[in-house]
Amino acid sequence: MAYRLWYWPSIQGRGEFVRLPLEAAGIAYTDCARERDEEALVANMGRYGGRGPFAPPYLEIEGGTIAQVANILLYLGERHDLAPARDRHWVNQLQLTVADLVAEVHNVHHPVSVSDYYRDQKPEAARAATTMREERIPKFFTHFEAVAGANPGDWLTGARWSYADISLFQIVEGLRYMVPKRMAAVESDYPGLIALHDRVAALPGIAAYLASERRIPFNQDGIFRHYPELDAA
Repeated sequence: MAYRLWYWPSIQGRGEFVRLPLEAAGIAYTDCARERDEEALVANMGRYGGRGPFAPPYLEIEGGTIAQVANILLYLGERHDLAPARDRHWVNQLQLTVADLVAEVHNVHHPVSVSDYYRDQKPEAARAATTMREERIPKFFTHFEAVAGANPGDWLTGARWSYADISLFQIVEGLRYMVPKRMAAVESDYPGLIALHDRVAALPGIAAYLASERRIPFNQDGIFRHYPELDAA
């Protein structure tokens, strides 16, 4: 039976961190809001009352839901061997670190209020983008580079990829779209991370997904947004 994934139908967003490992592992799923619409998503969230999700993405399973990206991936990792049991909590720890970076990336465009448009907070966004480019990307990437080199094999946890490998791929992809000049300037400082990205991109399930219509292009409504005035080498 296919999983029922609910997320906003017009963006990659946080839902992509769930879609990608499902695609890589060949696990069947239905992208429910893309088959219906946003109204169906909002209505479905309301079905579960106080035990429902705060926000998408979430999976509908066994009459309930599992929400929050790291929580969803922990569940999928256990059920489908997407992270070895001995490293389960370490992989989850890394996924939570990815979530921290994703939140910071989002806040570059909404540094004052998530309820206001980017156009209403441009000066503050410019300052936030400078900090992201010059301080936060190097800080996170230095950690991810160490993580990528901690195992002698090709993958973070051994001879097989985990969902954390897939998430680091998406981080690199997203930042290449968001700040291409900065990424071009710094990628050579993180050869292990970039090599890991390239290995993920070559996985058959990922390569097929990236070439398909199921992969929504990055756009100005998602988490990773490209505003040329916020990018610099």
